[in-house]
Amino acid sequence: LVSDDIVVGIIKQRIKQDDCRLGFVLDGFPRTLAQAKALDSVLVEGGECVTKVLALEVPDSELEVRICGRWVHKNSGRSYHVKFAPPKSMELDKEGKPGPESMKDDETGEPLMQRADDTSTALVKRLEGYHRETVPILDYYSSKGVVKKINANQEPKAVSIQVQEALLK
Repeated sequence: LVSDDIVVGIIKQRIKQDDCRLGFVLDGFPRTLAQAKALDSVLVEGGECVTKVLALEVPDSELEVRICGRWVHKNSGRSYHVKFAPPKSMELDKEGKPGPESMKDDETGEPLMQRADDTSTALVKRLEGYHRETVPILDYYSSKGVVKKINANQEPKAVSIQVQEALLK
């Protein structure tokens, strides 16, 4: 992992670019309260501040469905999902779960794979980290009145509309 100082330094340099003069979006940063405070310090130096934080809210149980159902064809990057976009070859086992041996790319017939962090075990750790490290950022920025909560547990088009509305307010 890259240290917070390096990441904040990269962001500091990047936001000085001409294409950021009217604003910019950071996706997935900050992830910790220390990073949020470091970002705020950098912005204050330039006479700026965080004006919006969008919190895309999805229940943990739904995240498990979305994340643990992802499969990818390594060579092409084609992605599949057991619920939303299953490969034609998918067969379910006795427990109703896809048999890994049946997960094949539609175009090549080659085996699909799951990323190591897309498993139930890894997701539990990822969510623990999120609740421990990232949720406090929402409290921090809520006290500044800039957090906009988005119900991301709905169709993508509805989420997109809510995001656009939040950005325009």
